[in-house]
Amino acid sequence: MRKNRIDIITLGCSKNLIDSERLLKRFSDLGFEVAHDSDNVCGATIVINTCGFIGDAKEESINTILEYVEAKKEHRIERLYVMGCLSERYRKELEAEIPEVDKFYGKFDWNSIIDELKKSVPTTKSYDRIITTPKHHAYIKIAEGCNRFCAFCAIPIITGRYKSRSIDEILDEVKMLVGRGVKEFNVIAQDLSSYGIDLYGEMKLAELIDTMANVDGVEWIRLHYAYPSQFPYDILPVIRKHDNVCKYIDVALQHISDNVLNAMRRHINKEETLQFIRRLREEVPGIHIRTTLMVGFPGEGEEEFNELLQFVKDVRFDRMGAFAYCEEDDTYAAKNYDDTIPEEVKQERLSKLMALQESIALSLNETKINTVQKVIVDREEPDYYVGRTQFDSPEVDPEVLIKKTRKLAIGQFYNVAIKEAMPFELIGEVAIND
Repeated sequence: MRKNRIDIITLGCSKNLIDSERLLKRFSDLGFEVAHDSDNVCGATIVINTCGFIGDAKEESINTILEYVEAKKEHRIERLYVMGCLSERYRKELEAEIPEVDKFYGKFDWNSIIDELKKSVPTTKSYDRIITTPKHHAYIKIAEGCNRFCAFCAIPIITGRYKSRSIDEILDEVKMLVGRGVKEFNVIAQDLSSYGIDLYGEMKLAELIDTMANVDGVEWIRLHYAYPSQFPYDILPVIRKHDNVCKYIDVALQHISDNVLNAMRRHINKEETLQFIRRLREEVPGIHIRTTLMVGFPGEGEEEFNELLQFVKDVRFDRMGAFAYCEEDDTYAAKNYDDTIPEEVKQERLSKLMALQESIALSLNETKINTVQKVIVDREEPDYYVGRTQFDSPEVDPEVLIKKTRKLAIGQFYNVAIKEAMPFELIGEVAIND
């Protein structure tokens, strides 16, 4: 056990990861040895940053807490702190059920952990952090919270109302990270579409991204988690104009049936959704759309599910994830709908939907054979270098396996000739003239 070491363990999404990175920096600036998601957790102090979004994530968070409760009982650690979405939502219950945790913090008061361990205050800038991703790419969180209140979603309950960061602060952070070698910026928020409305009285995503794209050293910008209703269409000319703004957008559509969309309180219908997709593709030729869909929401019968299948067949999403509905405490759906669809039916629908998407993904990937793609190299494996195109976000999207015909540098861009395709991977080699 290292007395001066603090291990931080992050569960859940990239938005949680940024909070952990900021806490790592504050502890480091105060003289602590810090580690993140270490294979050898050996600090006297453990901080677990939890997820509270869906059932599986909550279960993982609870199991992780209990694992380190046991470690504390066995005197392998001295202090255990819990922060993040799960404790934001269920703090009183957790304090009663797991008293062995030294203290629970929520989504926004985690800075106070420092007060428990060291009374001095770090001079760290609010956005400064230790990057835990490969040093050439980072996530940029531009807002917190959500005002949409979809029927199934607990995020507004956990995070509260939408709150944008200022353009100036975001740009300062981007310039700081560029100075540390970051080239690729994945811009994230619970709802990108609403960026700026609370601060400036109007949507400012286009202005933010346009300005970011002009920062020297920013090689790629990728947009995550837009909302289709009240979408800021002025972002599309920005994507089209800048070579360093990836032709990629992540927008969760959830469903296509009017019955289900209405029950979900999505504020958009089928025809508007189809028009939205057409406009994205017309205004930004070659754009890759990533979406997330849900099966098994209350009221989804066979007719509605078959409508969803046909939608996926027709639209042919470049990237798609899906999950089965899980009732979340205190949401509109939990209070007003009966979750009567059997779990086995949900899983059968989910499997059918993802099998369809796998065939579509293979077909779309095959169109890239004999093309040359700009690829950033993330890591080296025994048989390949592994990288991504502008159409691939870290961890969730396909990768490019690059044959070892020469030595490549991690974090550098190369032109890669694509030779083979699989549903979720491309195989290629560095172009001869690169």
